[in-house]
Order: sequence, then structure tokens, then C-alpha cells
Amino acid sequence: MRYLLLIYSEEPTTPPSQEEIDASMAEWWEFDGAIKASAVRLSGDALQNSQTATTVRVKEGERVVTDGPFAETREVLGGYYLIDVPDLDSALDWAARCPGAKYGSMEVRPIQEFEA
Repeated sequence: MRYLLLIYSEEPTTPPSQEEIDASMAEWWEFDGAIKASAVRLSGDALQNSQTATTVRVKEGERVVTDGPFAETREVLGGYYLIDVPDLDSALDWAARCPGAKYGSMEVRPIQEFEA
């Protein structure tokens, strides 16, 4: 079954030091290597800062474009992993191993399968 692991965290208000970046990235590279080696990872990417987001809505038939993310919240979507595992428990195990769980939160959501 396919699950999307959504990675949420607070965006820093001040730029981190290079030492902080290096330490954090080491954790991410370790996790990324492990999930790739397990062969459950189908895809995954980090997202740019939420300030680069653009939100689109259609109101009364007109396209309305707004700079920034949809919701005002402290935690923002920072990236994701799409995995294929046997069950929810396996997906939760991978989510708990992800550094995103340590620095923010992980939303685990099954992929909706539609019949043709």
C-alpha cells in the first residue's frame, strides 16, 4: 500500500549556522540512504521555503492568485516521501525514523486508489 509521509516543521526565523546545517543534513542524508536502500521509497523531495509558495483559488469563475502558503500556521510543509509498504504500521515506523518527526511532525496519509 502506498503512503505519503508529509514532513512539517517550523521555518527558522533566523538563518542557521553552517554547523547546524551540516548536523541536520547528516541526519537527513542518513535517513534518505536508509529509506532508499529499503526499496520502499517511491519518491521524495524537499520543498523550498514557504515564502516561495503561490496559492491559487477560483472564486466566482475567476482565478485568484496569492503569494504565500494557503494557511497561516507555524508549521509548514517542507517535503515528503512517497513509500510503498505492507501496512500503516510499517508507514508509521518509517515516519518515526524520519528526522522530520524529531524537528516537527509527520503526517502519514494513505494514497487513494481509484478504479479505472
